[in-house]
Amino acid sequence: MTTYVPTKKLSLLASAAGLLCSISAAAETLPTVSVSGRSADTPVMVGGFGETPIAKLPMQANILNSERLQDLGLHSLAAITSLDASLSDAYNSTGYVSYLKIRGFDLDNRFNYRRDGLPINAETAISLGNKSSIEVLKGTSGIQAGTSSPGGLVNFVVKRPTVNVTSVSLGISERGTTEAALDWSQRFGTGEAFGLRVNAAASQMKPELRDAEGQRYLLAVAGDWRLSPDTLIETEFEWNKQRQPSQPGFSLLGNKLPDAKAIDPRINLNNQPWSQPVVFDNTHASIRLQHKLSADWRAQAHLGIQRLKTDDRLAYANGKYDPASYECAPCDRYAADGSFTVWDFRSENERRNSEALDLSLSGKLATGGVQHQIHTGVLFSGFNSRFQKQAYNLTGTGTIDGKSITTADPSLTDENTNRDESSTELYLRDAIQVGRDWQAWVGLRATHLKRESVRTNGSRATSYSQNLTTPWLGLSYAINPQLMAYASWGEGMESEVTPNRKRYGDQAGRALNALKSQQYEIGLKAGSNTVDWSVNWFDVNRPKWRDIGECSDSKPGSCLRQADGQAHHQGLEAQADLKWGSGGVIASAMKLKARRSGSAEASLNGLKPENVPETTLRLQGRQSIAALPGLQLQAGLSYEGPRAVLPDNSISIPGWTRLDAGARFDQNLGRQLLIWRVGVDNLANRRAWKESPFQFDHVYLYPMAPRTFRASLEISL
Repeated sequence: MTTYVPTKKLSLLASAAGLLCSISAAAETLPTVSVSGRSADTPVMVGGFGETPIAKLPMQANILNSERLQDLGLHSLAAITSLDASLSDAYNSTGYVSYLKIRGFDLDNRFNYRRDGLPINAETAISLGNKSSIEVLKGTSGIQAGTSSPGGLVNFVVKRPTVNVTSVSLGISERGTTEAALDWSQRFGTGEAFGLRVNAAASQMKPELRDAEGQRYLLAVAGDWRLSPDTLIETEFEWNKQRQPSQPGFSLLGNKLPDAKAIDPRINLNNQPWSQPVVFDNTHASIRLQHKLSADWRAQAHLGIQRLKTDDRLAYANGKYDPASYECAPCDRYAADGSFTVWDFRSENERRNSEALDLSLSGKLATGGVQHQIHTGVLFSGFNSRFQKQAYNLTGTGTIDGKSITTADPSLTDENTNRDESSTELYLRDAIQVGRDWQAWVGLRATHLKRESVRTNGSRATSYSQNLTTPWLGLSYAINPQLMAYASWGEGMESEVTPNRKRYGDQAGRALNALKSQQYEIGLKAGSNTVDWSVNWFDVNRPKWRDIGECSDSKPGSCLRQADGQAHHQGLEAQADLKWGSGGVIASAMKLKARRSGSAEASLNGLKPENVPETTLRLQGRQSIAALPGLQLQAGLSYEGPRAVLPDNSISIPGWTRLDAGARFDQNLGRQLLIWRVGVDNLANRRAWKESPFQFDHVYLYPMAPRTFRASLEISL
């Protein structure tokens, strides 16, 4: 299995190597401190290089542990955007699927998510109650995934049995949201060979957003069995369900950006008498066998399955349409007087099923005095979606005050698209120690894809297969024991699915051929017991898709989606975790230059992508109060710069800053530990447009949530 690396790329890597050498000359001016017990020493599963800790990898990644999420009162994937400057919102609506951007690129919920390292479908509400951490990989992931967006990967790490633990949590927030959770873990048997962990949670949701009350449930069981000192079997099962109405966005009013201060962020335009909740009903299960073959080699087999059922329903606000002709004016926004067309959308009993089997071998070997850490294997994965006919019917006119009433029309008038996908992925990753200070990193993934689709009425059947090879190269240099410089280059592959709309004719709902993206990155990483920091520059080119033609749903087949140029993102990232005995600060920042290039339509080149801030800053601070042992005060700050609203960049939403505050008090009562948590999000009650997704050829504006209070009590028994 070989790959071709163009001369230009080799020369760039050679130049990077020279830069690494030159950096070493500055090492003598840097302080030398010992490194031990740091979070940066934690291995990151999503990195793909086994037990190598974050601090030693030639890439950027972040681990968000469950305790940090609890301290900040975060219960959804969308909420983690406040913790890392490289992350931002990408159409995040209350009650619906969480969508993220990393480095300005939308993650693909079909391909960019992992659960304990296995691929899953994230077109659902992900429960965090049984996750020990969330791992975020930034940048192209061609050696970790066969096809994926170049933004990065998100991996959910499931809680496993540990020492004997029993904790109960109770919480209240917003307009009366109440929740209760149990985390119980026990080891038993001879030599504690068996372990069991149970997580259960229930929540009655009453958010600040009106007409969005709902429920959320979780039951998860994980077990393990140490058959021998060399063999471990782990199993786990998770069921979760969420039932909650979702939230349509606001929009431009004609050619005017509405004043966010004049819009009540509590208004939910999905408030028709016939509005129904979105229901996500999910089941996950896995079994993992690990066997130590020798002191240096380990084999693993890991099988996972996922079953998702969704009832997707919404009083959908979209454009301003004539009920007789279905002609729209405007089509991509609301009318200047604040009116819009309301559609009755219902797609019920959606089924998404996934399976994955990973067989891997990892270990160490020496060849000619060079040390190798090898990880190789094969991943088999399959996915299918089974839908019914759906309703998408015009019901009348709504207004942004949320007071207009229309008549339901749940008639199943529109076909949907069923899809089957399978892939076989062979991978090899090798960390090569060259001398004391240099390390080379090599990765290669060969993927065979097969995809089929057909409309729910049996029409428009399509099928295609494709072979992909995605290489990755890295080089790192240990300037001293606390400072490392690195450079890397990698490729990724990404597939597009044409939206299921009439305008695309026979192309609607079809998966298009995967296209290649590539990334260069160079950076510095350093750390000690008092501070871990890194700074890096990246350059990503990703193929861009464009719709060609008149593109009107009233004229089926009037639109063709095809590749056209690139999205070129260059950026500078900086991260720091500063620690002192009684507190600390976690800070991150990103400066991004994202532009369109290479389009056949010259007027598009040089434009910024919609809904992407160029400047982002996150700060999280904590300080223990010596006068009251056990009390820790917390504060957070998030800043995002302006975002383009329209593809032509003629309108942008202003930047915004949000302040959060909280406190944690640890109280010992005999053998029990009580952890009291309180917090206020959006302390200043700032009103602003938080994001501006241009989704399905329509502008949406989502307001920042108003000031929100929360309090919880965790009791460890």
